[in-house]
Amino acid sequence: MTLIQRYLFRQIGLPVVAACAALAGIGLLSQSLDQLEVIVERGQSVGVMINLTLLALPQLIAVILPIGLFVGALIALTRLQREQELTAVYAAGVNRWSMIRPAMQIALIVVAASLVTNVLVQPWAQREGRRQAFAIRTDLAALLVEEGRFVQGPDGLTVYVQKIEQNGLLNNLFVYLDDGKTVTTWDAETARFGRIQNLPILTMQNGSMQRYSSRGVLEQLSFDQQVFDLSPYAKTDARIRFKPSDLWLTELFDPTPALLDSAGTRGELIAEGHSRLSSPLYALVAMSLALTAILGGAFSRAGYTGRIAKAAGVFLIVRVVGYGLVAAGAWNASLNVLQYLLPLAVIFVALRLLFRALKPHRRRVWPAYERFKARFA
Repeated sequence: MTLIQRYLFRQIGLPVVAACAALAGIGLLSQSLDQLEVIVERGQSVGVMINLTLLALPQLIAVILPIGLFVGALIALTRLQREQELTAVYAAGVNRWSMIRPAMQIALIVVAASLVTNVLVQPWAQREGRRQAFAIRTDLAALLVEEGRFVQGPDGLTVYVQKIEQNGLLNNLFVYLDDGKTVTTWDAETARFGRIQNLPILTMQNGSMQRYSSRGVLEQLSFDQQVFDLSPYAKTDARIRFKPSDLWLTELFDPTPALLDSAGTRGELIAEGHSRLSSPLYALVAMSLALTAILGGAFSRAGYTGRIAKAAGVFLIVRVVGYGLVAAGAWNASLNVLQYLLPLAVIFVALRLLFRALKPHRRRVWPAYERFKARFA
């Protein structure tokens, strides 16, 4: 790139990065609010919530990057045009294509980042997030313990905890077990969940055990430490069910029968695969519309509110139609080609309008009308 192109690259690139970062921050905030459940209801730590929030972010990248690119490019181009820096670039002998080249290079970088995210990062992050969420939902400690409440577990097990510390320590624990033959109760001053040889256990300190014998005699035992085996109550038939957004491209385009039973129909998976590959093109759509809105007409000291509003409206409509094509491609595979044709067509039209703006507008002359106007002038 020339010196002027490097300057334009910096002036456009920084607002784009800032806009994308701001939208990513908003996305992280919304995701963190959704993940508060793991702290409030599941008793997990803040670190687990942050981890789940970050794992959910790559799925938002396909939505965030084109919008951030569009907003950042509009901000940068409006400032450059208002301060007449683009006029100075024209005066330096730079043609239209050389001037928009840095902006299109930024768009291509965003396209590459979106494609890598959609193909590699998103499936990995979604799978990992799904596994961690499944582990939390099936965590026996989270299922059996709720501060200040009696929680009924499987096979006649009931657990009560007065207080749960941040480090996982359970205070004033009460366990009630009715296996149909014998009723046994445990109480402990403190307790903690753990694992021995990958089997779940509950270690209780400073407590006692009460049980009636077969002859109806109450048996009581005090202990300093007692280990309660929870493995008989940890059996579950639940399995992780992946969604189309969790699958790799190879699984989307060539799904196994098991995936078709759990993740969705073949049409839905193929439409999701084409969406992963086509959605990065909307970054080029965003930059083309931004360039057309600012450079596709004459200089205006009053601003470009009207042209920007039109470009934003077109971008919104095109993106919504793109989502509709994903849904349509799920039941008619032949419509998946439109997921590529729509953004490419908008890019072509936007660039066509941008370069046609270079040509001087020639007013069509109607000889009869001119003679009529001259007669009454």
